[in-house]
Amino acid sequence: MGESGMDRLPEGCVAHAIALTSPRDACRFSAVSSCFRSAAAYDTVWDRFLPSDYRSILSRAVRPVVCSSKRDLFFRLCDSLLIDAGKMSFWLERSSGAKCYMLSARSLSITWGDTPQYWRWVPLSDSRFSEAAELVNVCWLEIRGKIQSRMLSGRRTYAAYLIFKLADWSRGLGHPPQEASVTVGVEHSSTHVVRLQPSDSPSRVRARRNRIRFGPLVRWGAMMLEIAADQEASAAAAAEVGDARDDGWMEAELGEFYNEEGEDGEVEMSLMEVKGGHWKKGLIIQGIEIRPKAY
Repeated sequence: MGESGMDRLPEGCVAHAIALTSPRDACRFSAVSSCFRSAAAYDTVWDRFLPSDYRSILSRAVRPVVCSSKRDLFFRLCDSLLIDAGKMSFWLERSSGAKCYMLSARSLSITWGDTPQYWRWVPLSDSRFSEAAELVNVCWLEIRGKIQSRMLSGRRTYAAYLIFKLADWSRGLGHPPQEASVTVGVEHSSTHVVRLQPSDSPSRVRARRNRIRFGPLVRWGAMMLEIAADQEASAAAAAEVGDARDDGWMEAELGEFYNEEGEDGEVEMSLMEVKGGHWKKGLIIQGIEIRPKAY
């Protein structure tokens, strides 16, 4: 059907059909014809793409949000919106309209987080929030965050990410690796290891030092130590440093979960290293981000 045929269709019918697609498709349909362009701008289209609780979310915004149309409101919400007295950030995934959140460091449970000897709170100009948590020195690293599953979009696979930076003076965050986990209610739990900082394992460092110090007399022994080190390193092969982000921060995936439609439970996310008594410092935490998993 050519453009003339499209133009003969009632705009309301076209708008209804577009509303059954996705925000990405609605933008693509706008280029089909003048009829589609007009229909794709209908409030009824973008009202369907907005989350059903968007009015409640807007009421929690730190600053009022004023938009002239539902389409404008949708794209405004695709940018980060501070809510809950600035302790949480909300936005929509542009392609699907799925809800995304970031829990600020201040809203997380950080063991000894209010003890200046171990953690301090610092303002950062490139953070979404007014302050971030900076690790001074601890041997017990435990960070937890929670969100209600009903706050998220249904029928989506989500992933949780720790959003962090490393100070120039950071130490002890490469070995031993940290344990990351996501738990949904009592039925789903996923755990894996991550490393926030690249580092040789202690056994590999000792093997290299011995080989250099004692030369060929202990070459065989040093080789055996390196084999043991390789085995130790292979156990943490999946525990590499997180990915760099476009905003200058880094992210480490804590785990993923599927959120059913109408799910009403608690999602708990954590990062821990509490077993070895190893001291660590220089970790800067912006928060934990929960967004649809990208494959």
